[in-house]
Amino acid sequence: MPAVEVITKEGRSTREVPLPEEVNVHLLWEVVKWQLANRRAGTASTKTRSKVAYSGRKIWPQKGLGRARHGDRGAPIFVKGGVAFGPKPRDYGYTLPKKVRKKGLAMALSDRAKEGKLLVVEAFEGVEGKTKEFLAWAEKQGLDSGERVLLVTGDERVRRAARNLPWVTPLAPEGINVYDILRHERLVMDEGAFELALQRAGLGGAA
Repeated sequence: MPAVEVITKEGRSTREVPLPEEVNVHLLWEVVKWQLANRRAGTASTKTRSKVAYSGRKIWPQKGLGRARHGDRGAPIFVKGGVAFGPKPRDYGYTLPKKVRKKGLAMALSDRAKEGKLLVVEAFEGVEGKTKEFLAWAEKQGLDSGERVLLVTGDERVRRAARNLPWVTPLAPEGINVYDILRHERLVMDEGAFELALQRAGLGGAA
């Protein structure tokens, strides 16, 4: 059972959390692929030969000139002609079983916990909305600006204090997801956000 480091007013401690010991890389890949597919805008569009701005007049006689037969200048074979089988607006999203999504979140949290990269904070002491306040707090906790940090907290003042730092990605607890966890080296959460994440992963009560 992975141990999570917790920062309280009294100091640092560890907490045993019922996270999965084994991390299924393929399952994580499935969840990330599903997330990225749902994020795609799907707005790419091309013009077919019926949509390009050319006359539909036959450009030369069918026979007699020794040239290939062509109907109009908008054919896909010509430069600036229509596009054959090009992309059209579509929805790339698809469904993924809820059980798989829960396991993916649990495994992502477990992966960060086993690497010692998951930090749970009781309160961000001294951070009232200023960037310099968050920098002082981060330095005190040993957070390195060379590592990308995902900061998940329900305190809007803390998120505001960290949003100007290029190495910190602030996120509301409702937005916790596998992709963002895996693309950051460190995960810092307040207790409320951590409990919500455990619930969504099916490890702390109703999801």
